Amino acid sequence: MLGRMTTRADGTKAGGTREGGRPPGRRAPAGAAVLRADVTEAIRAAVFEELAAVGYARMSIEGIARRAGVGKTAVYRRWRSKLHLVLDLVSAIAVQGLPAPDTGSLEGDLRLLYEVTSRALRHPVASQIIPDLQAEAARNPDIAEAMQKALREGQQGVASGIVAAAAARGEVRAGYDEDLALDLISGPLYWRFLVVRTKPSKGYLGGLARTTAGALRAL
Repeated sequence: MLGRMTTRADGTKAGGTREGGRPPGRRAPAGAAVLRADVTEAIRAAVFEELAAVGYARMSIEGIARRAGVGKTAVYRRWRSKLHLVLDLVSAIAVQGLPAPDTGSLEGDLRLLYEVTSRALRHPVASQIIPDLQAEAARNPDIAEAMQKALREGQQGVASGIVAAAAARGEVRAGYDEDLALDLISGPLYWRFLVVRTKPSKGYLGGLARTTAGALRAL
């Protein structure tokens, strides 16, 4: 994790400078608020840790600030509330997305996608945060919209590319049902890791890729 830096409530860091690197008492030029990138990243890391530890409902700006080693004002300079903070993080994850496999075959692409996704879903922080945010999405339409956007631009976007490439190679027939194809690709892995929450056996990902490829060819 990035090194933590203590920031007082007035924005002054231990050592006598403010967050933007200014000496105390000197104002930044009008309209030129400076936000330290390392402080921002420390806060983002703290949000993931706090979500995993206490969940969204019990998460607080105070707890995030304490975990990041900054004052609350450092958080509020960047986000108006914990909702906006979480929405920003979910959106950032969607933008990053997953790497698009390009092995030259449908089964190979699926296998690589499953390997990357399973590593992410096995991460202890992700395994705690994702189910909690899914539950919160049922009560909060803003979080629901952000989660749906993250899925569309992340997992589903890559899955769509895999099937489209397979169709261009003639491995999947033209005019396939895209929604059904996406369900076939993404459903089993998320069921295994986030619903049943059991560790897959050796060879599971290869078997899943082979079976899913066969199902997609049958569409």
